[in-house]
Amino acid sequence: MRNQSITSHIDWISVLLFITLVIMGWLNIYSSSLSSVTGDGSIFDLSQFYGKQMLYIGLTIPLILVILFVEGKFYEKYASLIYTISVLSIAGLFVFGKSVKGQANWYSFGSFGIQPSEFAKAATALALAKYLSDVQVNLKIVKDQIIALAIVFFPVLLIAIHDPGSALIYSIFLVVLYREGLPGWYLFTGFSAIILFILMLITNNPYIVIGIATIIIIINYFRSRLVDRNIVASGIMLVLVAIFSFSVSFVFNNVFKQHHRDRFNILLGKQVDMKGIGYNIHQSEIAIGSGGWIGKGYLEGTQTKGGFVPEQHTDYIFTTVGEEWGFLGSLIVIGMFVGLVLRIIYLAERQKTKFSRVYGYCVAGILFIHFFVNIAMVVGIFPTVGIPLPFFSYGGSGLWGFTILLFIFLKMDANKVNEW
Repeated sequence: MRNQSITSHIDWISVLLFITLVIMGWLNIYSSSLSSVTGDGSIFDLSQFYGKQMLYIGLTIPLILVILFVEGKFYEKYASLIYTISVLSIAGLFVFGKSVKGQANWYSFGSFGIQPSEFAKAATALALAKYLSDVQVNLKIVKDQIIALAIVFFPVLLIAIHDPGSALIYSIFLVVLYREGLPGWYLFTGFSAIILFILMLITNNPYIVIGIATIIIIINYFRSRLVDRNIVASGIMLVLVAIFSFSVSFVFNNVFKQHHRDRFNILLGKQVDMKGIGYNIHQSEIAIGSGGWIGKGYLEGTQTKGGFVPEQHTDYIFTTVGEEWGFLGSLIVIGMFVGLVLRIIYLAERQKTKFSRVYGYCVAGILFIHFFVNIAMVVGIFPTVGIPLPFFSYGGSGLWGFTILLFIFLKMDANKVNEW
């Protein structure tokens, strides 16, 4: 039995949060663009960022209607095809991609562009949910683990070549896999590798890192129950730590690009360059700090109006919130993102099919890591990696990608009443 209308049983709390975040995002894009306004001043002026963003927002309406019109089962049935098309669109960038700021991750259509990696997140989430919903799949089995990880990391390999920052987002799928039964040592290994990497960059001495790791392994060995002690496994772990520690320097100096190395060095306090590579984050911190508790008022931010923060309408849009809306305004924005993520998790928990539940967790995870990394980046506790703030940062691809991601799940949630 079909729904009476395409909006029947839709979760209006999530929709309201989405609409509010989109409106607040546009208001901040408008504010951050005023310093460079040269057009007719209309909010629909397509020569300005806020004019284009208004167009993108307008186009989300038919996009949402199409998503809600299609039956929820469509996304499960054609998940593999959607994933394949998405991967091919990313691969096509090697031939047809347009280079923007040194990264060939766009298809150009006149003055507009499409970034396929923004849509690949939803496609990957669908494919992963489709695979995990197979009753024969068991993430305790190595073969199934490899296939699940391959679904996640295949697009990562393609995206990382053009846009390493966007590839970082896919790490959140490991948490979803863990939720569905992936052994915990995968997460532990990844987390440990990050810590070892940072320790190596700070100390620049592999012997210190290996020494610290040796002490931890020895303590863990003797704290374990006698029957659980495995000196061979502990030895192998120590050898792997040593290999990884000695490889960090090579990877950092030969694989990372210079601007990536600079950003890590500035974040770790090993390099000070307030007029060069560190200018963005320095100005970002000034703008946010100057907002105080209640902010300077909408359209009254001196750093924003002066255009001191580069790329403020995209990755650094949260600086406008911090300066003009202050700590309280920033807290409200963060609270709304947290509220949306928690709402999606709540909806995911009540799904009647594994496919929609897994997809829901993917949606919550992607939104969370985006807003968490973006805000951490603009306040200076994470290196600049080019991660947009969902529904806030300027760009059609990002807005549409997040809209598709969210409303496919809301359609699945609305359809659950017909799934029995």
